[in-house]
Amino acid sequence: MPTKINLALQGGGAHGAFTWGVLDRLLDDDSIEIAAISGTSAGALNAAALKAGMIADGRKGAKASLARLWRDVARVADLRIPGWMQPMVPGMQALGQIALTLSPFSPQGIASQLYTPYAWGPAWRNPLERIVRRMDFRNVCASAGPKLFIGATRVDTGRIRIFSGDEISPEALMASACLPTVFQAVEINGNAYWDGGFAGNPALFPLYQPDLPDDILIVSINPFVREGVPKTPIEIQNRVNEISFNAALLGELRAAHFVRRLVADGRLARGSMKAVRTHLVSDDALMTEMTGSTKMSPSPALLARLHSAGHAAADGFLAEHRAKLGKEASLDLGALFG
Repeated sequence: MPTKINLALQGGGAHGAFTWGVLDRLLDDDSIEIAAISGTSAGALNAAALKAGMIADGRKGAKASLARLWRDVARVADLRIPGWMQPMVPGMQALGQIALTLSPFSPQGIASQLYTPYAWGPAWRNPLERIVRRMDFRNVCASAGPKLFIGATRVDTGRIRIFSGDEISPEALMASACLPTVFQAVEINGNAYWDGGFAGNPALFPLYQPDLPDDILIVSINPFVREGVPKTPIEIQNRVNEISFNAALLGELRAAHFVRRLVADGRLARGSMKAVRTHLVSDDALMTEMTGSTKMSPSPALLARLHSAGHAAADGFLAEHRAKLGKEASLDLGALFG
């Protein structure tokens, strides 16, 4: 009988190819069944691709669907540039690198204050739209297979909005991945949405439903710990983004840790609240080598490296912690918050 687990997939632009590698390895293991997935941004795209492929052709179909997703992403030279400008990207990237080398200022930081995607007006096109619309949303929204929960942030309230079932559309996926300094807000039923990472990267609470397993495997892209103090503008901005995008997840993990302590101490009856078992797959050593700019530039070489690292990280996790799945947590939340 396979062990059922839930997945929580972080966002992180092109770095989401790491999660692709993790999923590829998990799909190779018939002793693990994915019951539900909560995903944000790149994690949402990975979740939808996996579900669409799995409904079409099982695990083999899921792996093929994920590979197709990232082949499509690799054809986008820079996620910050509208599709019709992509042929000009190599030259623009070269100029940007020269500016970064010669200047103590961050070209990206200055651009984020002076540039708005709304400057293009109706000429702007989301470079992810073509990729997302290729997915078979009859399969993405199917009642069979893993349950999907896609997080986006409502611009007016700042609260997270979870899309599930038939609510998951191309617009919902683009909303989940909508960085406001890069993309125009995505409107759904009269409400504007930005990247889900602001309010949950990813959200864990949808996975607390009584019919879902207690095990949640988090695939982490943004390092919880980055040694040293950032000094350059790029490093500072990148770490600010990592901290802000990890904040909601850390809050949910702290709450989960609190509930488990109450149950363990006998101050809360077992079964009265969901006492989840948490697990983590990550490669912080690799991710701390990466920069904020690599999240936006999905070169084939970068994606291949990240996929390989994710596959290896998942392999290492299973070798060390497979026996704990369904029985006990492998992520020490006490040490994380200590």
